[in-house]
Amino acid sequence: MASIGSYFSCSIGTIIRCSNSRDDDHQQNINSIKINGNSSTSFPCLDKVDFFMIQSQRNNNSTTAAASAVATANLYISKQEIRQNIPTKKQLVDPFRQGLIIEEGVGYRQTVVIRSYEVGPDKTATIESILNLLQETALNHVWMSGLLGDGFGATHGMMKNNLIWVVSRMQLQIDYYPIWGEVMEIDTWVGASGKNGMRRDWLLRSQATGLVFARATSTWVMMNRQTRRLSKMPDEVRAEISPWFIMKQAIKDDTPEKIEKLNDNAKYVKSNLKPKRSDLDMNQHVNNVKYVRWMLETIPDDFLENHQLSDIVLEYRRECSSSDVVQSLSEPHQVGILESELRNNNNNISLLNGFSLSNGIIEGNGILQSLNPAEPSSYTHLLQTKGNTKNEEIVRGRTIWKRKFNPMKLSA
Repeated sequence: MASIGSYFSCSIGTIIRCSNSRDDDHQQNINSIKINGNSSTSFPCLDKVDFFMIQSQRNNNSTTAAASAVATANLYISKQEIRQNIPTKKQLVDPFRQGLIIEEGVGYRQTVVIRSYEVGPDKTATIESILNLLQETALNHVWMSGLLGDGFGATHGMMKNNLIWVVSRMQLQIDYYPIWGEVMEIDTWVGASGKNGMRRDWLLRSQATGLVFARATSTWVMMNRQTRRLSKMPDEVRAEISPWFIMKQAIKDDTPEKIEKLNDNAKYVKSNLKPKRSDLDMNQHVNNVKYVRWMLETIPDDFLENHQLSDIVLEYRRECSSSDVVQSLSEPHQVGILESELRNNNNNISLLNGFSLSNGIIEGNGILQSLNPAEPSSYTHLLQTKGNTKNEEIVRGRTIWKRKFNPMKLSA
């Protein structure tokens, strides 16, 4: 008897023959398929199935014709492929994911609703939720392109060459956080990054008002799945993805500032962090979003209670596996040149970009930010593996913060 996991449903007009070991079971399964009805049928199946599409016809020969077609068909499709239904050609609209192709046929836009499990105590989306949405829309973009294999965003050419994508750098700038229940549009597109890399950008905004919440950019390179070494981009893969490239940037930063490496003298250190099985992605390494959680765990709770992350930069050095033991370090930095420039001006005067300074508070565009010189405005981060002989860098990071404000108080 087949297990529960070997059952799935067949929709109307779809004929499937199970690869069972017994011929009588084959015939029984074929005869149990209902062609003329409107209901779907569930039946046992093993690893491979013969898949054949026909139009339902309301006559006595429908079942016989279907069985004959199945018996002669030689198209093998796995259960996984049937469940995923990955497009083999470019799709312009995806109603299931609320997505559509834009930017003259090469960009992608997806409409998302901020769910209750994606927000924190203040009812705004968490940084991890936002990063997960960026990853999801990127994968859905490749899905709709018709280039997706069965890997984690890998194209058909990449699958042939045993290659996977790995992110080398990511930056996210957040002006406003979407709230629970808010409808948000996420645009994403890709472009070239050097000879062997790819750049992917995002723009997040409110569907109702058009207000831009955040911008993000990232750089991706290819790694051999078996050797775990970086690889050049094969011509076959370049031919697949280059028609989708756009000369457009969400964040213009051609000369990014280098993030200095921290040492063991960092102010905040948290050791013995061990990846859980749930932290691994389909490429069998720790998902890059998990790194952010480890970074933020070193920051004091009272600071996180009163501040929001406004900018994060991540520079990835190596992958992290399930057997690694990780150490997270962070070093705070005090308010710098912005504060000194503001305090050199008289109180209650107009400043650039519509900001004014009054009693140590920046006011502008509905945002309040404290200028308490004792508070850090940014942190430098380092995640590293702890080895017996040496430590290896996983990712360097930099976060910039602003004071939280209560919109209800501003409107009162």
